[in-house]
Amino acid sequence: MKDKKVPAFAGIFELKMPKMGESITEGTIINWLIAEGDAFEEGDIILEVATDKVDNEVPAPASGTLVKTMFQAKDVVPVGEVLAILDLSEEAKKSKTLNESKAVPSSAVENKAKTKRPKPVQQPTNSNSTSFSVNNTNTFFSPLIINIAKEHHISFEELARIPATGNEGRLRKSDVFQYIEDGRPYKFAQAVTQDPTAYRIPQLNFDKGKGKVIEMDRMRQMIADHMVYSKHTSPHVTAYVEADMTNMVNWRNANKVAFQEKHGERLTFTPLFVEAVAKAVKDFPNINASVDGNNIIVKEDINIGMATALPSGNLIVPVVKNADTKDLKTIASNVNELANKARENKLAGDDIKGSTFTISNVGTFGSVMGTPIINQPEVAILALGIIKKRPEVITTEKGDEIAIRSMMYLSLSFDHRVVDGFLGGSFVRRVADYFEQFDSNREI
Repeated sequence: MKDKKVPAFAGIFELKMPKMGESITEGTIINWLIAEGDAFEEGDIILEVATDKVDNEVPAPASGTLVKTMFQAKDVVPVGEVLAILDLSEEAKKSKTLNESKAVPSSAVENKAKTKRPKPVQQPTNSNSTSFSVNNTNTFFSPLIINIAKEHHISFEELARIPATGNEGRLRKSDVFQYIEDGRPYKFAQAVTQDPTAYRIPQLNFDKGKGKVIEMDRMRQMIADHMVYSKHTSPHVTAYVEADMTNMVNWRNANKVAFQEKHGERLTFTPLFVEAVAKAVKDFPNINASVDGNNIIVKEDINIGMATALPSGNLIVPVVKNADTKDLKTIASNVNELANKARENKLAGDDIKGSTFTISNVGTFGSVMGTPIINQPEVAILALGIIKKRPEVITTEKGDEIAIRSMMYLSLSFDHRVVDGFLGGSFVRRVADYFEQFDSNREI
C-alpha cells in the first residue's frame, strides 16, 4: 500500500469527503473543529462526519491553515466532494509558528478553551421528582444516533436528556448505549432548563396517592414503547364515517349455524370485516404502505392484522396473511385459529409478523368508536365500534321512513405524512360502502 502522507511543501490541498465503507455514498457534516483562517497540526481533527452506520473524525493530513470551508454543519456531502481548501505550504507553517510565538490564540483554541465537557445529568434523588436539568444544548443528532434511537424507540426529546460526552456537547453512540444499559432513567422525566428566557415546565409534584404498585411486565413495557414511538413518529389524523350494518347483521344471524355445520368454523363478524377491509385496501393500495425515510413503500401483500386482547390484558396483533386472496371460509378459519391461539398464549412468531394494515374491533368492549394508535410501520389503522340498533331515516319506494337499523361508527387513524385527507376519507368510506352493500342473499 502506498504512503499517502502529504509532502511538507504540498501547497494548496483539497480535503475531500472520505470513503467510509463499501456501501456509503455520502456523509453528514456534524461539526467543524477548525475555523477558516485557523492553523492546525498534522493529525488534528478538522471536522466530524456522520453516516447512517458510524461517526468519523477527519484528521489533517499535514500541518497548515484552513483557507476555506465548502460546506456547513448538517450539510450532506457525497463521497469524494471537496470539503475544504487547506494551505499546507511552508509559509502557512511559518505563519502558524509566528502566531504562536506572539501568544495569539487561534479561534479554534479559543473555542476549545470555552468548550467544557458537559456535566453528567444527575438522576433525581427524590423518587417523586419529575424534572431535572438538561445540559445538552446541541440538538443535532447524527444519522447513526437517530438509527439507534429508532431501533430502541427513543424520541428526540428523550435523546436530548441523555448526558453527552462528545465534542461541544455532541451525543455519541457510547452515550446512548450507556443510557440504555442504565435503564433509560430519564425516559418519562420532564426537562427544566436553567435559561430564564427559555420555556420552563412547572414541577407540579402530583400526589400519586397510595395503592397497590404493579410493575409492568415485559410485554406491557414493549407496548408502551411502541405506542409512544408511534405517536412521536406519525402525525395522527382520524376520520369518521357511519355505516348501516343491517344487511350484514341479518345475513350473519341467519347463516351462522349453517356456516358452522357446513365448514366447521364459527362465523363471527371479524371474518366479514377482514374480507371487506381487504377489498377496500385493494381499491386504495397506497393505504397499504410504510415509510422509509423519504420513501413510501407500497406493499405487494395485503396482510390484515387484528388487534386482540390476551388473557393478561395485553394487546397483540395476529395477522391474516394475503387476506385479499382468500374466501370467507378460509378467512374465518384463520381468524378462529389465531383467536384461539391468543386466548391460550400459543401464538407463534410468524402469527404476529408481516401485517400491512390493522383493524381494531373496539365494539367488542362496548365502545361506540375509538381513536386507535397506528401500528408501526403501517400508515393507518381502522377502529370498528359497537353495532347498535337505533331508529334511522331511510329512503324507500314510498319515500322517507323511520326504521330500526343496525348502525356502526368506523374511525380511521392515518399517518398524515403520507396519507392525506382525500385518501384517508375515501378509504374509510369505501369500507363502509362494502359493509352497507353486503349481499343479503349471499350463499354460504
